[in-house]
Amino acid sequence: MESESLKKNAVAGVVGRADVLACIFFLSSVLLYHGSSGRHRIWSSVAMAALSMLAKETGLTALLFNVAFDLYRCWNTNRLSSTVKLRWRSDSSCGRVIRALAALVLLAGARLALLQGSLPAFSPQDNPPAFHPSFSVRLMTFCYLAAFNWWLLLYPWTLSHDWQMGSVPLITSWWDPRNLLTCAAFIALLALSYRCLVDLELQRHTPAVVGLMLLVIPYLPASNLLVTVGFVVAERVLYIPSVGSVIITVYGVQLMWRRGSGGRLLVLGVAVLVAGGVARTHLRNRDWRTRETLLRADLSVLPHNAKLHYNFANFLKDIEQQENAIKHYKEALQLWPSYASAHNNLGTLVLASGRAEHHFLQALKYNRDHVNAHYNLAKLYRKKNRIPESLKMLERCISLEPRFVQAYLELLLLKPDEEKKGVLDKLLELEPSNWEHYVLYGNWYKDRGLLPISLEYYITAMRLSFNTATGTIRGEVLSLRAACLALRTLGQYSRMLQLLIRWHGVRGDAQPPSRRLLAARAWRLRSELAERAAHYARPRLQPDTVTSTCLHHSQLEVSADYTNKLKQEDTDSRLLPQDMKAPRVPNSEDTKKIVDKNNCQKNLPRKKSVSLSSHFKLTHNKSEIGHKKSCPLHKKKKIKDPEFTPYVSDHLIKTY
Repeated sequence: MESESLKKNAVAGVVGRADVLACIFFLSSVLLYHGSSGRHRIWSSVAMAALSMLAKETGLTALLFNVAFDLYRCWNTNRLSSTVKLRWRSDSSCGRVIRALAALVLLAGARLALLQGSLPAFSPQDNPPAFHPSFSVRLMTFCYLAAFNWWLLLYPWTLSHDWQMGSVPLITSWWDPRNLLTCAAFIALLALSYRCLVDLELQRHTPAVVGLMLLVIPYLPASNLLVTVGFVVAERVLYIPSVGSVIITVYGVQLMWRRGSGGRLLVLGVAVLVAGGVARTHLRNRDWRTRETLLRADLSVLPHNAKLHYNFANFLKDIEQQENAIKHYKEALQLWPSYASAHNNLGTLVLASGRAEHHFLQALKYNRDHVNAHYNLAKLYRKKNRIPESLKMLERCISLEPRFVQAYLELLLLKPDEEKKGVLDKLLELEPSNWEHYVLYGNWYKDRGLLPISLEYYITAMRLSFNTATGTIRGEVLSLRAACLALRTLGQYSRMLQLLIRWHGVRGDAQPPSRRLLAARAWRLRSELAERAAHYARPRLQPDTVTSTCLHHSQLEVSADYTNKLKQEDTDSRLLPQDMKAPRVPNSEDTKKIVDKNNCQKNLPRKKSVSLSSHFKLTHNKSEIGHKKSCPLHKKKKIKDPEFTPYVSDHLIKTY
């Protein structure tokens, strides 16, 4: 029960799911091997061990535990038997051991094949003791780490989700007091081992043997004694060894209970132990509620952990607390001066102070293959108009990470227009479902005057933006706006209107049907207004171009002199008495106009009196006036309308 908090801590972390799954398959393999009696129990156990290995590499030790415990159980049988038949298909202990060992070798080879024949490479910040040049320092530190992990199983109080970068200082002297814990742990381990060896023939303490094997064998791959791993302490790798620790503790309590010494004290001790484990589990679960609470709790336990300061600074940066983030970045660099990622992230926060270039260069000094440092330095050089250096950094960044999309987008800003096509093709190759790349490609074609091709890319961007998996509302609006502007530039107003109406129809989830119907009517009205504006934008025909004697609209206009004369006569008539008013005699000009009007009307067929303003036309239409043949008096010169461009006000077409 004392390791219950440790188990809960491993379960709470997402990365602990693999260890939980590996533990389930590990125990299943043990139960199938030793707890069943079927013909294929060995191969079933091997299959469970393989699944445990696929979840976590330590799951491969299930076969090693099965072999060791099988030899322990059959020790007397194998030693007293005079004729041992080593047959592959026999159910003897030797046959089981041979098949299990063969499966162990094959699975180990398969695991190495999955790793492409080489073990993972780690850096000094992941496992500082493994890279120390002194063998004695490495040996003392690794032995202390094994004892410290055992102590975490017994007393899980100092817990952290990350133990990298100075969390456990190196033991560089034999007089270090931490060596006492190492000695105590190894003395206890030797005592348990001696007890199991003495009882090998009688086998009276089998639970203790099982607990000791489960405590030691699954921990061997993570002990750094056989292979180098990427951590110094990881609570998640103690999940399977915690089963062995629980078995040893329960068996010890059982022995004390059988002897009958201090029964009340024993019960009280077990109750305190269980209550302490429950309380620690509850407190640790509270620490795992949010990212902030976890980082603050771990920083209070390990204030000298540079990785925790770095992670907490990243959290503060995300919540826009720049000043506090800078302090924790500097604290991480003070604890670990060669922390390349901390230099890179700190450089992004001190752009205004002019220290950004220094930190980016420091990050590249300690890690030449730091992709983000190359990218950030390229952006900084571009802003400073140092184009050749920026291009060099971007090329290095792309060589390190060929699929780094942001680097290609930055390169697009630096390349001339003639060389942008290759970069745009690469962007479409890397992310063929990204609508932004198609908009960029369409803009490039638009700048070169190829509007029809750019329109195709805009339409493709619209289709991708409507995809629920990769598209967004922003993508729909931007691609729609770009397509509408291209259509307006081409003069295709009907297609633009049709595209907008269809977009309003597809986006039915955003607006009610009545609102979409009103929007469609509004666009139709704007289209009609645009046509009328184009019609009335035609220039008027000049009077001297009309040769017909028919009444022309210019003849309805009254000259200014004649208007002034009428006003003067009207004034005089108001001033004079009623009997003194004389009738107005028309002059020769008025008479001429009346005669011309009468002569023109004689040649027209008689019709009912109609309003002149509603039926007057600039030119005669044969179908309207009823003439089958043209009148020679009404012939006009054919006037070709000059070319014009219909003007539509921008406020009539609203872009979204």
